[in-house]
Amino acid sequence: MGLPTFPKIYNVYFLAVIATTGGMLFGFDISSMSAIIGTDQYLDYFDNPAGVAQGAIGSALAAGSVVGSIIAGPVSDRIGRRDSLMFACLWWLVGTAIQVATNGRSMLIAGRVLNGVTVGITSSQVPVYLAEISKHSQRGAIIIIQQLAIEWGILFMYFIGYGCSFIEGPAAFRTAWGMQFVPCVFLMVGLPFLPRSPRWLAMVDRTEEAIHTLANIQADGRLDDPYVIAEYEEIVTVLTAERQAPKAWRKFVYNGMWRRTMAGFTVQAWQQLSGANVMTYYVVYIFYMADLKGNVNLISSGVQYALFIIFSTIMFFFVDKIGRRTLLVWGAIAMAFCHFVVGGALGAHYTYVPDGVEGNANVVMKVTGPPAHTVIAFSYLLIIIYALTLAPICWVYAAEVWSLETRAWGMGIAAIGNWLFNFAIGLFIPPAFLNIKWKLFIVFGVLCLGGAIQFYFTYPETCGKTIEEIEVMFGPDGPHPWNTKKGHSRLDREIEAVVNAQAKGEARTSISKVIEEEKRAMAEAKGHKTETV
Repeated sequence: MGLPTFPKIYNVYFLAVIATTGGMLFGFDISSMSAIIGTDQYLDYFDNPAGVAQGAIGSALAAGSVVGSIIAGPVSDRIGRRDSLMFACLWWLVGTAIQVATNGRSMLIAGRVLNGVTVGITSSQVPVYLAEISKHSQRGAIIIIQQLAIEWGILFMYFIGYGCSFIEGPAAFRTAWGMQFVPCVFLMVGLPFLPRSPRWLAMVDRTEEAIHTLANIQADGRLDDPYVIAEYEEIVTVLTAERQAPKAWRKFVYNGMWRRTMAGFTVQAWQQLSGANVMTYYVVYIFYMADLKGNVNLISSGVQYALFIIFSTIMFFFVDKIGRRTLLVWGAIAMAFCHFVVGGALGAHYTYVPDGVEGNANVVMKVTGPPAHTVIAFSYLLIIIYALTLAPICWVYAAEVWSLETRAWGMGIAAIGNWLFNFAIGLFIPPAFLNIKWKLFIVFGVLCLGGAIQFYFTYPETCGKTIEEIEVMFGPDGPHPWNTKKGHSRLDREIEAVVNAQAKGEARTSISKVIEEEKRAMAEAKGHKTETV
């Protein structure tokens, strides 16, 4: 699927803003439910769904996202990172139309599944695109724009839903869900102005287009820029080696790749197992437990999304100055503490309400006074910690660990980890509120500690490294994860070598020579592949 020819814009932050509108779609769909599920219009029309029924509606997005994540890799490698996002938009248009026209639970679930296919593709391929166009020194900040887009989408849609709650009858949620068309149309309009990923272009042997695109993004079109020459040489070197490696499923397990596959999958799984979705999906229920009612509940629930944005924005400026491991390990420990406090406050002081608080069949316990204040305060604190640590860093880390040949499929695998556990958690939470009640938070607290242990012992530091040299860190001769540190990129030394070569007038500075060397290396790699077969 090729897009029409449009003038291209190469400012990396502009590219990130347009591409991450795909994340805004995810945010819109999350809070299109969270702002609606507590309203009388929703409860009356869908017959007050509770337990597994509500879990199925809430987790339908994640079920579709698993499918989207599975097809994302082959689609992205076939038509490119940019065009795969346009392909994803088509699913969103259909899914949103079905939700707006819904006549019952089944149709609502079907629409959310189709929207989920879009989210599965965009959530995996937007980080791939961003990782492949950004400099190693700014990669974390650029990918965090994806997280910010998700959060802005959540906030916008939550308060759109809140405003629509004052509309009588089913028009309330139909209007809210119809607003999901807006970011999708914005993304479809912006995509033709984005260049293709230079690394994808190199991978499909569009050599000259790749080097020109890289130069336009990183050096205002200067082909003799030392950064462009050094980075492109590194891309070529790694790509040549990868083409001589095993194919199909074996490329995800050979020569240390199994460690990268495990890291990419599990970092996204832990993001869900941390229990943050208890807040982002069902904070309305938790605040019912804390004796907040009506509009006060809805507005208080919306505050957490504002906090999410504020603290993720702070992390935008510091993510490439603090190590990924540091944020993952300490973030998981701090989140565990918050879960234990919320669970302890509820467990020690709750009153059982068999008919449901405020008539909501999903909420059967309530606390008042100081315990309620504690629940609210530590729910907010958990979101703040999540916004500073796991929420952005899990996406950054998952985008960094893959090799060039495996990145599209690999991010699909990582996204499967995200959405598979998102589906399981979304389905699990409503019946868990009914059956294990406050112990749900203890379960998530223990899981957070489990995540912290794996982060410490198996995740090497990727901050400040090029996505090519991370390959060495995951190799069989790589350092122990706990001995790795941020920065000290090999690319910095290679740039210095190019600058020195340019000063001496050496042939290495000729970009045409770099291209010729690449073509020769690629030909040798293909010859090696033929001999192997």
